[in-house]
Amino acid sequence: MAVVSSCDSCSNYVYDEEGEYYVCGVDLDEDEMQRFLSDTMQSCPYYQLDDEYAIVRKQM
Repeated sequence: MAVVSSCDSCSNYVYDEEGEYYVCGVDLDEDEMQRFLSDTMQSCPYYQLDDEYAIVRKQM
């Protein structure tokens, strides 16, 4: 698991066109959301590197 301090490089960080802002696409439960909002979450268990070239490497 990667320890990450920013959601910018996470594939779960998606743009909400209706609201015109980025949101976490993971459906967090109430406790996880509280930890996330209070900045007490040391590392995100749902972090996935947004690696758009992963498919290309698999095809090689």
